[in-house]
Amino acid sequence: MNKRDSAILQLLNEHGRLEVSQLAKELGVSAVTVRKDLDDLERRGVIRREHGFAVFGGCDDVNNRLAYHYQEKQRIAREAAKLVSPGETVMIESGSCCALLAEEIARTRPGTTIISNSAFIASYIRRVEGAAVVLLGGDFQNDAQVMVGPVLRVCAEQFFVDKLFIGVDGYSERLGFMANNHLRAQAVRDMARQADKVIAVTESSKFDRTSTVPLAVPGGVRAVITDSSLRLEAEQMLRSAGVNVYQAE
Repeated sequence: MNKRDSAILQLLNEHGRLEVSQLAKELGVSAVTVRKDLDDLERRGVIRREHGFAVFGGCDDVNNRLAYHYQEKQRIAREAAKLVSPGETVMIESGSCCALLAEEIARTRPGTTIISNSAFIASYIRRVEGAAVVLLGGDFQNDAQVMVGPVLRVCAEQFFVDKLFIGVDGYSERLGFMANNHLRAQAVRDMARQADKVIAVTESSKFDRTSTVPLAVPGGVRAVITDSSLRLEAEQMLRSAGVNVYQAE
């Protein structure tokens, strides 16, 4: 997304719903230009249009998260993509940072194959020329657009990769990385068993909160890619747990 797309998302994040004419005024461009931008964002599922208005995120939780702290997440995605070689096959779990990472890999790492349990990711990068996605099956969680459950485990067992990238919902010094949903947490564990290294991609604000379900990743999370606002205390806590920390500038 370009700077104007990011500005549109920021405004919609603040207001929820804005007239196209008001967006044009805020951005200092014509209504025709804004409509073209909104058409593209709507095609990508990030916003929706209704009767002269643009509406942030709709009812889809992934879309809401994608637009929140978008610039930080984009920088994290670019930093994480540096770990992937052209032609490599990687697993990517669900989440907003993960979606942007998948897009960055598809755009900049030719020949790469992405294995994911996220229907959102498969749809989000479908217009990237040459994007190759293997979508794992399972029980479909509608809001998150993600596959979970025992069928997912069987599907994941058909593959083995060097890297699995995951999102997280929180962190506890005692319990480690955490998720909001027990089925998603189990999906992460099932995918982690099929990867040599597990790498978390998440904005630094996640380390200021805990969640409800410990991820308990088999073999542990080896590295975190986050933004430059990570608190020193959080960085030290991660490193003391044996996690390598990379901060995107």
